[in-house]
Amino acid sequence: MNNHILNHLPYKSSFRFVDNISLLNENEVRGEYTLKQDSFFYEDHFAGNPVTPGVIITEIMAQIGLVVLGIFLILKETDLNFNDDDSLFPLLTSTDVSFFKMVLPGQKVTVISKKQYFRFGKLKCYVEMLDSENEVVAKGMFSGIIKNIDIKK
Repeated sequence: MNNHILNHLPYKSSFRFVDNISLLNENEVRGEYTLKQDSFFYEDHFAGNPVTPGVIITEIMAQIGLVVLGIFLILKETDLNFNDDDSLFPLLTSTDVSFFKMVLPGQKVTVISKKQYFRFGKLKCYVEMLDSENEVVAKGMFSGIIKNIDIKK
């Protein structure tokens, strides 16, 4: 139902951190991602004892909590039908994230994002990541814009 929005994400498979969108409306998004045990970043972080890097946790939170919601809002606001020559590019403008727990290979995480505001093309959200026990892994404020770019130019 809500997963049609995933077709608009500009990420390739090795850097797309969204498996499912379970809730999506004008004010919030909820989505899940299971970290693949063979992901490229586990090989060296840390060798023999892999842990998900904070930057990847932040990226998962941004993709689900800001980019998915931003694309949804832009499509809803403009009623645009994009063709193959149009692309949406997310631009993260600021983050303030606190980390509380480690995320290990193979873990499933849930991201919940609540819109603070969307105006003048800028989206600001309060985003939380939960583990499978619904304990907070990380939380913070994310801001960004999503540009529609004609790739023929």
